[in-house]
Amino acid sequence: MKRITLLFSGAIMVLFASMLYAAATEPQLEHAIQKGKYLFIHSTFNGNGRTCETCHTAGGTEPGKMPNGKTIPSLSNAAAIFPRFNPRFKKVVTLEDQIRNCIIGAFHGKPPAYGSAEMNALVSYITSLSRGKPIDMGGKPQ
Repeated sequence: MKRITLLFSGAIMVLFASMLYAAATEPQLEHAIQKGKYLFIHSTFNGNGRTCETCHTAGGTEPGKMPNGKTIPSLSNAAAIFPRFNPRFKKVVTLEDQIRNCIIGAFHGKPPAYGSAEMNALVSYITSLSRGKPIDMGGKPQ
């Protein structure tokens, strides 16, 4: 039993160390996540004054509300369920498409271009909310 405990403890330490190493070696990714979070909370994208957080409360980590009062799920697994088929648009949409659709539709704003630094930052932030979630393309939002 003691040997199993030592092996388990060692495995946990290696996992923790590798997580710290990954975080320490990718400051650019952490910077993109933080920039995306800032945009999510503060940017109106030259629209009607709304931000992503207007509907997706608590940085998207909790269920939110549309301006009409309709409850919407959190974004905690958003990156894990895209791409997905959107029946309203009758096509498969990516996470980038969804972000652009929200900015155009809800904000009446100008979304960042595909592949731009701003779009990459938003995708990085929203993807960070899905850490540890299983990939479930086409799955249900949580």
